[in-house]
Amino acid sequence: MIQVTINGRTHAVDVEPDTPLLWVLRDTLGLTGTKYGCGVAQCGACTVLIDGEATRSCQVPVESLGAARITTIEAIEQDPVGRKVVEAWVGQQVPQCGYCQSGQVMAATALLTQTPKPTDADIAAAMTNLCRCGTYNRIAEAVRHAAA
Repeated sequence: MIQVTINGRTHAVDVEPDTPLLWVLRDTLGLTGTKYGCGVAQCGACTVLIDGEATRSCQVPVESLGAARITTIEAIEQDPVGRKVVEAWVGQQVPQCGYCQSGQVMAATALLTQTPKPTDADIAAAMTNLCRCGTYNRIAEAVRHAAA
């Protein structure tokens, strides 16, 4: 059994130590808001916060987490910054298909937690998740709106 702390709760999971965190979240714990996109940490659909850092969970072995605190999209609105990001996402009507949006929200929350008043360059550097629908302008606008 491996202990993981997710959304403020500690879980004992019976998985292989090298199981990616993404699969522990989705398959073992039923937290399906974190999406599988590419499996190679390129697209960002699987982004979660690990100790506040935006991290692509598809490449993080569960054994490497130790006492880290993981936050997923299911709990992001419990964080004041995360709540502002979600409100901005809805207000700016960011999603089209919505598949990548949980990862986008997680990346934006990490950015605004670390840099409450980001420049456009900060936003461009932090928001590297891919969006097949091309909503990048609305994503950047929502980040600016949440920062205001």
